[in-house]
Amino acid sequence: MSREEALSQARESQLDLVEVASNANPPVARITDFEKFRYRESKKEQAAKKNIREVELKEVWISPRIAQHDLQVRLKKVNEFLSDGDRVKLTVKFRGREMAHPEVGYKVVQSALEILGENIKIERETKFEGRNLTTILSLNKKIAEASKE
Repeated sequence: MSREEALSQARESQLDLVEVASNANPPVARITDFEKFRYRESKKEQAAKKNIREVELKEVWISPRIAQHDLQVRLKKVNEFLSDGDRVKLTVKFRGREMAHPEVGYKVVQSALEILGENIKIERETKFEGRNLTTILSLNKKIAEASKE
């Protein structure tokens, strides 16, 4: 139907001609009350926003002198954060004279990455930020989905 015909029908029924799909060829329009249409669209947007979860950056601190069991306990928490869909910032905090041996911190991070396995993705490589050695991890979704199957 032509645009003029649709507008005349809308005026006769005292409603509005609302364009629903402008990308379609020809564009799709509907004869309806514009305020009701706008209200329904806002409700759809609110429902869509409710289902979206924002990804957070969680931080886990580790000492360069951490015991193996303590490291495993912390990494269990890292796995929980990753499975929830969050990213994790793994931080090795150096205090005092520990800064004289940064290689110990690198070994702790390497050991942590080995324990976490292949289902993680390193988003930012390990580097120093002041007295802290940090790396950012996320879940490698492709490998995690393949392991579930």
